[in-house]
Amino acid sequence: MTTTRQVDPVGVLLGLVVPLLCAVAVLVLTRSWLPRLPGEIATHWSGTTPDSFGSPMTSAWTAALLIVLVGGGCCAIAALAQAQLLMRRYMLAIGLGVTGTITALFLAGLAGQLDTTDATQATLEGWPAVLGMWVGIAVGWFGGRLLRDGRERKAATAAPDPALPRGRAELPIVEQVGTGAGTTAGLSLLVLIPALVVCGATQSWWPLGLIAPVALLVLGLLRYTVVVDADGIRVSNLATDALGYDLDEIVGAKVTETRPFQDWGGWGLRAKGGKRYGLVTRTGPAVVVTTASGHEFTVTATRAEEMAGALNTLADAR
Repeated sequence: MTTTRQVDPVGVLLGLVVPLLCAVAVLVLTRSWLPRLPGEIATHWSGTTPDSFGSPMTSAWTAALLIVLVGGGCCAIAALAQAQLLMRRYMLAIGLGVTGTITALFLAGLAGQLDTTDATQATLEGWPAVLGMWVGIAVGWFGGRLLRDGRERKAATAAPDPALPRGRAELPIVEQVGTGAGTTAGLSLLVLIPALVVCGATQSWWPLGLIAPVALLVLGLLRYTVVVDADGIRVSNLATDALGYDLDEIVGAKVTETRPFQDWGGWGLRAKGGKRYGLVTRTGPAVVVTTASGHEFTVTATRAEEMAGALNTLADAR
């Protein structure tokens, strides 16, 4: 069976409609508050002091455009059903995080100037931006779990090549790939220390609230779980499936040696050409899975031989 879905309805709703609604909310609320706002509002602060001013509606249109173009532009890829699922989920979380930050920050600045006549005395709190970012990322990440992989799928019609490895390893075969716990902790400190320095310079904790969720997303890209079982092969990241191939579409699996940077141009989850994907986190053995739809998926793993043997044996029984 072939899946040809081009658009993911959940991706359209979260990646396109939500940023548009946030932009509309900014415009509607600004217009409704006009009688209570000064003729020119503070639009930018240097520390705690306003240093730029403009008309309320002009500022609102600028914020609305930023929400649509930057926030919506980042997460619009979530609507493309055949794009790489993990990338769609991450970009949705990032895009809605940006959307939430801009929306909350603008409305908080506006609300702080209600019923005032002198915008030079306006103050701006950092916590609404932090709240907006966390809410946006949470909606994007958990909503992204509802996204579906619309890539083409075809059922394999023959058993794997007899020359390919076979084996009856105990299932499931589970392997953690990517950075180790120590490396991840060290990288976390490299992010945390500069964040604390910024907090000390601003004498506030809100910069840490902005940096932390972005750091979590980035660090999440460093560790993956690969599972081979009776259903096929799948990769999970941050407790959600990132990529997978069902047993009924697998043509065969082989073992090869691969190098992340020389062979794939980088480390991590990579794409090379239209249908070649790789989860390459080390130099060494890798299992290469091919499917009836022409996909080729390479995973570096210490148990690559066992994984390939198990997949081919399961496909024989299929």
